[in-house]
Amino acid sequence: MALDELRVIDFHAHFPTKRWFKWSASWRKRLAKKYGVENAQLLIEQSIRDKEKMRKLWGFAPPETETLSDEEQAARWAEDLDVKGIKRVNFVTGGGNDNLSETVKLHPKKFSGFAHHHIFSDNASSELERAVKQLGLRGYKVIAPALAKSINHKSIYPVWEKAEKLEIPIIIHFGVLGGGGGPSFDLENMNPLSLWEVAKMFPRIPFVIPHFGAGYLRELLLLCWSCPNVYMDTSGSNRWMHWMPFEIDLKGVFRKAIETVGPDRIIFGSDSSYFPRGFTVQYLMEQVKACQAIGLEKDGIDKIFYKNAATLLKLKE
Repeated sequence: MALDELRVIDFHAHFPTKRWFKWSASWRKRLAKKYGVENAQLLIEQSIRDKEKMRKLWGFAPPETETLSDEEQAARWAEDLDVKGIKRVNFVTGGGNDNLSETVKLHPKKFSGFAHHHIFSDNASSELERAVKQLGLRGYKVIAPALAKSINHKSIYPVWEKAEKLEIPIIIHFGVLGGGGGPSFDLENMNPLSLWEVAKMFPRIPFVIPHFGAGYLRELLLLCWSCPNVYMDTSGSNRWMHWMPFEIDLKGVFRKAIETVGPDRIIFGSDSSYFPRGFTVQYLMEQVKACQAIGLEKDGIDKIFYKNAATLLKLKE
């Protein structure tokens, strides 16, 4: 299948909002509180260096330093999707629920978005309902290693209950956070198996684990084996493969994923965010080539790169 014959929805991207700098400052404060100011700065620098290695490995230009308005960035994203033949992008973060909702409304035929407020906030359940019913967001994004308590903590069960009633997907990042050398606030929350009890208690919620588990491939496969409501997302460079104690490449990851869960529970994502890179068509091309190399047929490729995302996002097209 040639790329121009492929239907593509990017299930996992991040809108490069002007409000990101406010979020970054809050993130630094949390790091400083846990690790101390000097250590927090060291962790941030380590993560930046690792990201620079990844960027150079792929030949990406450095992120822009100029801060554009969200309206300008949305227009650039819409144009970039057209140029690269991508039907839709789903932003899992974007400067808060209200901000991302307004961004999505600028190009509703090309954009969708997820709620991404803090799951341990006092109003997390009611905010999720507002984000979906009033703001039009189509799911929920959680970053597990950034949480101070276990993802299985009983205090957030009302959030899962609300998500089940709303019939929305939830994407939960596990594994390494912020590149190699990056911080984690809870080691338990790096492991996808920590979601096991939640996934069992709420079997109607589609839980999507990005980056093939970001270094926890074995654990993710075991979770998927036990819980049919758990999906894999293919997003990003998948550079975590370099640190596995065994030889594995992207072709091998796709082969193992398809052997175990089949193409119905695998969803394409790019983890794209900044310009001038925009949508990372390089990741798309490498993933399509990997699927073709292992002999995946046209229908299976269409499921991974389009149908599964369209189903979870409840798109009318």
